[in-house]
Amino acid sequence: MAGGLGTRLKDTVPDLPKCMAPVAGHPFIYYVIRYLQDQGIKRFIFSLGYKHEVVEDFLSTNFSTLDYTCAVEDKPLQTGGAIKRSLEMAMDDHVLIMNGDTLFRIDITALLASHMSNNAACTLALKPMVDFDRYGAVRLGDDSIILSFEEKKYLASGNINGGVYLIDRKSFLADAWPEVFSFEMEYLTRFCEEKIFFGYIEDAYFIDIGIPIDFARAQQELKQFTFPFTAIDPSWTLFLDRDGVINVNKNESYVFNRGEFVFKEGTLEAIAQLSSIFSKIIVVTNQRGIGRGMMTTEALEDIHAYMIESISAAGGRVDEVLYCPAVDNDHPDRKPNPGMALKAKEKFPEIVLSQSVVIGDKSSDMKLGRNMGALTVLISSARYKDSVEDKDVDLICSGLLEFVQYFKK
Repeated sequence: MAGGLGTRLKDTVPDLPKCMAPVAGHPFIYYVIRYLQDQGIKRFIFSLGYKHEVVEDFLSTNFSTLDYTCAVEDKPLQTGGAIKRSLEMAMDDHVLIMNGDTLFRIDITALLASHMSNNAACTLALKPMVDFDRYGAVRLGDDSIILSFEEKKYLASGNINGGVYLIDRKSFLADAWPEVFSFEMEYLTRFCEEKIFFGYIEDAYFIDIGIPIDFARAQQELKQFTFPFTAIDPSWTLFLDRDGVINVNKNESYVFNRGEFVFKEGTLEAIAQLSSIFSKIIVVTNQRGIGRGMMTTEALEDIHAYMIESISAAGGRVDEVLYCPAVDNDHPDRKPNPGMALKAKEKFPEIVLSQSVVIGDKSSDMKLGRNMGALTVLISSARYKDSVEDKDVDLICSGLLEFVQYFKK
């Protein structure tokens, strides 16, 4: 359900469908799609309305291999009309419905098992909540049958509708529905006592970006959910760009000697911690200044000796430093070409490039990661931000220290 206007976000996110509100470097719907893919969902129907072409362009650019179709409204159909139209396009008997402006990270396999075992017409995913008045509560019987939907009011505790539904498609479409109607009022509330509606309770992560305060909260909280931190174990490899990641970029020039090499704040501490997380830490850096005759190989290697000594003294390590002095962009070692990564694997055969993370501050670093099949982390930089494409970035951080903090959550 991705056709909302986002009226309450107009001051914060003007002229965009609500699902396209930018959150931590990506439109919000990016996180919803990634979550569903992680849960094994293969086919998508996007119900679109307001500025549908913005969503369609995003999908075609960033999810070109996704199996999806779009149901575009010629006029507002409200939630019920939009769901009805999408269900008519669905292929399976039981269909998962989600809001494009809400992320509720439940176990969909468990939701489906509950839905099927209860032979439910519709199963709602419910989020336990305390001290709330923004949402209405869902009242359940002892067997988890939904008894009623309560109006919004302050409650010390209760279960709210998380905006995730599993619905029996044939049962729903067997009824006569108007073209325009409210799913919540004219289906859920109206037929609560007649049809078999069940609640599935799970205390999973939940956020609804419909109001500015939660939209702001999402900027920080969602960074960790698109990046598989829990999958990274000590067999993984970390590839680090140098300038702008380890040391401060020297404006419009190169670092010519160790006296000009200034570590970014928190870098030494971060690499010390990352050394216990990753099996190998490889620095890969383009150094065109050598090819242009502006510095010598000896000067560069002295800089790197200083870098390694300082990192080691702080409790960290660098297993290899690789650099490309070539001027030619087509040189196999010059990022984004993967030559330096392949050389690292040649020296350390245990490296699995698809089990690697590339951290950099430029488009060439992100594209290197994609060419390797690795995960990518962009160190945010005003200098290069306009040249980096969202589709090449898995996570955005302010620096290495922020990145390492996510492993502690």
